Amino acid sequence: MAEIVECVPNFSEGRRKEVVDEIAKSIASVSGVRVLDAEMDPDHNRSVITFIGDRAGVAEAAFQGARTAVARIDMNGHRGAHPRVGALDVLPFVPILGVTMDDCVALARSVGKRIADELQVPVYLYEAAATRPDRRALPNLRRGEYEGLKVAIEKDPDRKPDFGPSRLHPTAGACIVGARPVLIAWNVNLGTKDVAIAKRIAKAIRESDGGLPAVRAKGFELADRGLVQVSMNMTDYQRTSLVQVFEAIRSLAAKEGVEIIESEIIGLVPLDAILAGATQYFKLARFHREQILETRLWD
Repeated sequence: MAEIVECVPNFSEGRRKEVVDEIAKSIASVSGVRVLDAEMDPDHNRSVITFIGDRAGVAEAAFQGARTAVARIDMNGHRGAHPRVGALDVLPFVPILGVTMDDCVALARSVGKRIADELQVPVYLYEAAATRPDRRALPNLRRGEYEGLKVAIEKDPDRKPDFGPSRLHPTAGACIVGARPVLIAWNVNLGTKDVAIAKRIAKAIRESDGGLPAVRAKGFELADRGLVQVSMNMTDYQRTSLVQVFEAIRSLAAKEGVEIIESEIIGLVPLDAILAGATQYFKLARFHREQILETRLWD
C-alpha cells in the first residue's frame, strides 16, 4: 500500500507573491513530493500551501519550506488580521493513506526538532503531537501572538518551547508543529463594516464558548473590502457539517440585520464534507457517495 502524508503549512506572508512562489518552489523541489494548492490572503497577510508525499519526502519538503520562510519573512514588520507567532506559523502533518496518527506525531517531532536545531527557531508542539494537554489547542499556543510571545518566551517558564532556544528567532519568530486529522479552514464574509457583529457571531458558534462542536471561530475586519469575516477552523466536519455552521451564521447575522455576502474555503476540502453538506441542504433521501458521477469514474 502506498503511503500518503498531507502537510498544510501556514506562512505569515500573503502579499508578496514572489516570496510565496519561492517557498512553494523549495517544497516542490523534493523528489516524490507534490504541491496540490497554494493560496494567499492579503487581508490576513497569510498563505497556505498544501502538499503530499511519503513520510521521508514530506519531512524534507517541510524543512525546505521552513528554511525559505525563515530567510524571506521578517516578522518585525508583519501586519495582518490573522493571529500568528512566526514566519512559518503552523506546520501540521495529516495522515491520509497507509500512515497512522502516531506516524505523523513522530514526523512532527522529528521535523520540529530539526527546525529548532538547524534554523534556531523555537518550536511548540500541538494537537496529537503536544507534550502537554494545555498545548493541544492552537489558540493556547498563539496567546499574545508574535509581539506577546517575544516577551513571554523569555520570562514565563510556562511558555518554554518544546525544542530550541527560549527566545524568538530575530526575524522568523517561533513555529508551531503538530499532527492532526483533516481540518477545513472556512471563512464567511458579512455585508457590514461592524467587526463587533462578526466577533459576536464567532463567539456564539465556537465550541469553546458553548457553540457548535468542533468549530473554532474568530471575527475579523476586512477593511479594504468594506466587510467583516467569521473565520473558522472546522476540526471535525463529521460532528458539525458545513450546512449546520452556515445556517447558524445566517440566522445570527439576520438577527443583526446583516446578510452573508460569500463564503470561501482556504486550501483543500474533502469531497465527503461537500457531499454531506449538499445532502443535508437538499434533503436528499438515501443519497450515497457512489451516486456521484466522478467517484464512479475514479473506481
